[in-house]
Amino acid sequence: MPSSEHLSELLDPAGTVLLTIECQQGVVGQDSALPELAKEARSSGVLARVARLVDAAHESGVQVVHAVAARRPDGRGANRNARLFRAAERLPVQQLTGTTAVRVAPPIEVAEEDFVVRRLHGLSPIAGTDVDPLLRNLGCRTLVVTGVSANIAVPNAVFDAVNRGYTVVVPSDAIAGVPAEYTPAMIRNTLALVATITTTDDVLACLKGPRR
Repeated sequence: MPSSEHLSELLDPAGTVLLTIECQQGVVGQDSALPELAKEARSSGVLARVARLVDAAHESGVQVVHAVAARRPDGRGANRNARLFRAAERLPVQQLTGTTAVRVAPPIEVAEEDFVVRRLHGLSPIAGTDVDPLLRNLGCRTLVVTGVSANIAVPNAVFDAVNRGYTVVVPSDAIAGVPAEYTPAMIRNTLALVATITTTDDVLACLKGPRR
């Protein structure tokens, strides 16, 4: 874990953006297309911790970006080149643009100053979306990554951010995947090699504490 001084330097509000990944009703909500993942995100407290981080970001002036996955009702432009995409087409809940499934899920609050960025294709919240240009225009240097899933979208986002020159901070208790035991193993063996791993409480302490 980084020292509090180092983490505080990384999380300077002027250069920090908080990214929530697929924290949408059709993924982590009560009527999720992926009930196992939704249950893990909720029962583990991950969704509640993401909400706390978002609230603290709003209070401290840290920009929040919500990345949601969506598809057109006709499916045009969506990937079909992997088993995951083909399986998603058969799920009872579809992440259709304009439906409640793609709205950010409670208890996370979306403020007027937040950005909500949708992607219609691929696996990454960053590659091929508006997220990277927005981060650059916002002067982002440190990206705090939260949300789901630790299986696919979260590591994609971390790798893409690092490849684009951002410093990435991951609160390990603010991401979820399935099965539950996979997430800490993935963090320890993969994300820890490229990102700064910390906790929600440590990030909150930096955001709420006095700045030097």
